[in-house]
Amino acid sequence: MNGRSLRVLFVASECAPWVKTGGLADVVAALPPALVTAGLDVRVCLPYYRSLRPEVGEAPPVATVVGALVRKARLPSGIIAYLIDAPWLFGRDGGPYQDADGSDWPDNAQRFGLFARAAAILASDETPLLWRPDVFHGHDWQAGLGPLWLKTSLPKPAPSIMTIHNLAFQGVFPAQTMEALRLPPEVFAVEGAEFYGRLSFLKAGLHYADMLTTVSPTYAQEIQGEAWGCGLHGLLTRRRADLTGIVNGIDDRVWDPATDPLIAARYDRDHLAEKAVNKASLQRRFDLALDPARPLFAMVGRLTWQKGVDLIAEVADRLVRAGGQLVVLGTGERSLEDVLRGLTHRHRGAVSVRIGFDEALAHEIEAGADIFLMPSRFEPCGLNQMYSQRYGTPPVARATGGLADTIDGVDPEGCEGSGFLFDEPMGTALWAAIERALGAYRTPTCWRRIMVSGMRKDFSWAASAERYRTLYEGLIRDAGRPA
Repeated sequence: MNGRSLRVLFVASECAPWVKTGGLADVVAALPPALVTAGLDVRVCLPYYRSLRPEVGEAPPVATVVGALVRKARLPSGIIAYLIDAPWLFGRDGGPYQDADGSDWPDNAQRFGLFARAAAILASDETPLLWRPDVFHGHDWQAGLGPLWLKTSLPKPAPSIMTIHNLAFQGVFPAQTMEALRLPPEVFAVEGAEFYGRLSFLKAGLHYADMLTTVSPTYAQEIQGEAWGCGLHGLLTRRRADLTGIVNGIDDRVWDPATDPLIAARYDRDHLAEKAVNKASLQRRFDLALDPARPLFAMVGRLTWQKGVDLIAEVADRLVRAGGQLVVLGTGERSLEDVLRGLTHRHRGAVSVRIGFDEALAHEIEAGADIFLMPSRFEPCGLNQMYSQRYGTPPVARATGGLADTIDGVDPEGCEGSGFLFDEPMGTALWAAIERALGAYRTPTCWRRIMVSGMRKDFSWAASAERYRTLYEGLIRDAGRPA
């Protein structure tokens, strides 16, 4: 690198706190600062949504690519962001992918097709910027056409990495989209971007990128099988030598019960008594019976089949009969929302549900709950199980993806571990794990050991950032450039 830091361009559709619909935004916000700490020069490329304008203020234009302005701003972390300003595509009210009614924008292919092409140009000799990255790091399908353009059309392209945050979201569009996006006709092939007669942005990224990563080692193995490969398991199996699973971290400055300003009382693993204050506050907040002895279960996240919300609903009656309470915060499938609402009416004072999302309330739940539920059918990485362990709230979770990689399962006969794992995505299996958790909860010395075990774990981004740095350096060496 001629004495300078290795340069990486993160290309993504979300970045907290500016725009967020899920965990992708948290990763794109937190990993670049960790990489900077590890000695890299990292910048982020995002669409310039209308909703960003109040956040970034007057972001000055610094270049033009494919008819769009490139604006330069700084994230709250200090990381430089390049914003692709195409008002006809991104200058509208609504979310990044959907309108106010929850329908996908009909021109999403054009929106993220232009975005990925603009970002790819910034990583090639066609870039109008003085700062040129050594590595293009794309995230999920919205960045998927970037590696395609770099491999097929741009001069002296940077090598590319694609990270899969959730393989189920693939950005699949009609075949005629090829012409609208002016893609090279030859890429519409099985060994290319074609997916059952349609154009897949994600498949394009996975085929043309030089390296692939996903967000946990177990998920990297799972997606090579038919069950969770979402039709791409053949491609991923062929590329297994280029596929690496690296567990996400969390921002341990934001998610720290010892300093968290959003919770009723701060505490750490040596001072756990204050957790009871948070429990009482949470019971009041959700109109539950004020009873410190009743185990308080919680779930925060998308209310979907993937997250196993139907399994929670299946065991809820038994949980209440066993003396437990349940709080749920999230939004998702209308049918599951309605089932949960029905539980609140049937078990007033024991079950309470808030439809929607509230970041501050999520902190209160992590601090106030006794046990966190994550019965996901699949979970690429997951963040809440890490937040929960950090807050001394042992999770009950299915042993899949990142859940299996970040939770030490408690031995059925002992008190060693940080959470309670089960294998089959069935209500009976979830209930058996809950029963084990309840047995430990009723033995205070055992429960404290499990709480402290989770609170001692290091979920920071530092170790993951080092693994990414090593990948980048190897990629540059393979490309014949000095690292």
